[in-house]
Amino acid sequence: MLTQPFADAVAEAEEIIKGAKHIRTDQDLIEGYDYLAGSIQASMMLAWAFERDHPYFIQSTGPHTKMGLDNPDALYFHSYIRDDAEYVVTGKRGSTTDLSFQVLNGDYSPVDVPDSLAAFDDRRIDIGDDGEFEVRFGPGPAGPNYFTLAPGSAMLVVREVYSDWDTERRGLIRIRRADTAGTAPPPRTMDLMTKRYGVAGKILLSRLRTFLAFPEWFYLNQPVNTMNEPRSTPGGLSTQMSSAGHFELADDQAMIITVPRSEAPYQGFQLGSPWYISTDYINHQTSLTADQARTDPDGKIRFVLAERDPGLANWIELTGHRRGYMQIRWQRLSRELGPEDGPQVEVVPFAELPERLPHHEESRITPEQWRERITARQAAVHYRMLG
Repeated sequence: MLTQPFADAVAEAEEIIKGAKHIRTDQDLIEGYDYLAGSIQASMMLAWAFERDHPYFIQSTGPHTKMGLDNPDALYFHSYIRDDAEYVVTGKRGSTTDLSFQVLNGDYSPVDVPDSLAAFDDRRIDIGDDGEFEVRFGPGPAGPNYFTLAPGSAMLVVREVYSDWDTERRGLIRIRRADTAGTAPPPRTMDLMTKRYGVAGKILLSRLRTFLAFPEWFYLNQPVNTMNEPRSTPGGLSTQMSSAGHFELADDQAMIITVPRSEAPYQGFQLGSPWYISTDYINHQTSLTADQARTDPDGKIRFVLAERDPGLANWIELTGHRRGYMQIRWQRLSRELGPEDGPQVEVVPFAELPERLPHHEESRITPEQWRERITARQAAVHYRMLG
């Protein structure tokens, strides 16, 4: 049967989910099955998008196809490419805080992170007064708006990153291979269909195994309830740094994360579940950018992680997750960050928050104001995904 390899992969993937080491509760398993559903969707999409001769951008991850501690503030797009062909990327710059390009030499695997062969943001390209741009990637020599593809180049990744969800708007982007534009790919064959169902199954299994292993490489090797100093993001952008860690909190505890508000155009904090994906950032405040968060008079942002509602503007909802991951990203940097730019972490009894937060009273928010914040989040994400 044509689809049998993919069906077998789905059955194996279910066993991977059921056997995940972090599962402790029924809710953990339910979230795993939800993660599996999104991964199945994504794997089919990725297998059918492998068109290096007639390429197009697809959304790499989104609210329902999550992976790899996806950033709630970002739209991710990618296209497959060859290192010996020339590609033309055209578009119109939106008003997002950051627009970046990255060339990878492969995909993530359970044993490796792909090398970043090139990474830059739109400060490196010429953009017209109307926002229009054209960038070329190919084997030729580098020049204005032309970037040389290193041997092994296999994927072009584009990120649009929002800091103010309410006002920033996405742009437009498209890709074509210079020497095949205006032509059509050959007709589909049964051999191609057989191959793609098989590839979809391999993508699914690799995706799950990779990102269950990923935290052990970069997160779980440090003490719980701590965050490291700002560092270059593994496999990430050259203009990005991050600080990360993992947490475990009891219901009567809260975590205060204090970090200076940066001069970097983008600074964002988020939570991730034990499945190493973002938690529900549409219907809950599980992430905040510097523009969304309240900054105290001393120039610092104080995030409060707790299961119970503390009635504070910078409450980060745990949504039933006693354990998980946390990350701060800084993007579009113009300098290296040092320890003084990074976060300080303190776990305190929930009842002591008024005494532990230096600007507690000014940070308070009413239930009505909170509901307005969530309503705005829901609208902003829906607009972003459909706009």
